[in-house]
Amino acid sequence: MPDNPWDNTALHLHGVDLDRGDVAVLRGLDWVVRPAERWVVLGPNGCGKTTLVQLASGYLHPTRGTVHILGERLGRTDVRSLRRRIAVVSASISRMLVPHLSAREVVVSAATGALEPWWDSYSGEQRGRAARLLADAGFGHVSDRPYGLLSEGERQQVLLARALMSEPELVLMDEPCAGLDMGGRERLLQSLARFARQEGAPPAVMVTHHVEEVPSGFTHAFVMKEGRCLAQGRIGQVLRSEVLSACFELPLELHHDGDRWWSRASS
Repeated sequence: MPDNPWDNTALHLHGVDLDRGDVAVLRGLDWVVRPAERWVVLGPNGCGKTTLVQLASGYLHPTRGTVHILGERLGRTDVRSLRRRIAVVSASISRMLVPHLSAREVVVSAATGALEPWWDSYSGEQRGRAARLLADAGFGHVSDRPYGLLSEGERQQVLLARALMSEPELVLMDEPCAGLDMGGRERLLQSLARFARQEGAPPAVMVTHHVEEVPSGFTHAFVMKEGRCLAQGRIGQVLRSEVLSACFELPLELHHDGDRWWSRASS
């Protein structure tokens, strides 16, 4: 048996509760994310999805239970070092970025975990990698544009490239499709599908409200309701009409067409 049984897991939550004041936000969560797994976390507004991401990124600690991230236990490790091994794509990161920075500067600054490129020097190799990440997503043409002038869809592509720039060991995405039009959503989902299928790509967790936003190639689902896990496991076994209906308290039909999902209220 290995000295540390969590060395081969990206995330390991055991008996996790999280309270905020007198409010129970998360209750009794057990969850394991292993290398090469791609998880979608699905549930209604207010069910604790974003709190779960904050816990998984080391920005929150459990009230009870244990959380291991990349083999390190929260409360017994330097979270500043741990966070440098994790990439987070979220609206909170976008709000902290300087709008007049170019898209390429936003991406390359992630190499040192910075939000601005002024205090660090970057090699030609690092700048080239930033440009390639944008080009590989089909957005090389925005490299020199100010981040603040990009469309919402373009910004999300830049944030994804920024997340991959640091060569993270874990990628966490909190509603990356929020606010996108149909074209922006589909282009981002294509990028996420390519990422999911890359050999050696890090494990990933993506939060969403909608099964239509589940990228092709994602392998597992974690369905939440009122701070608890309603169902979890292989995506084809968990995403079922009865599970979604119980989750959203509405009779729903769930359909699977090729490698994508969609749902609607039962007629």
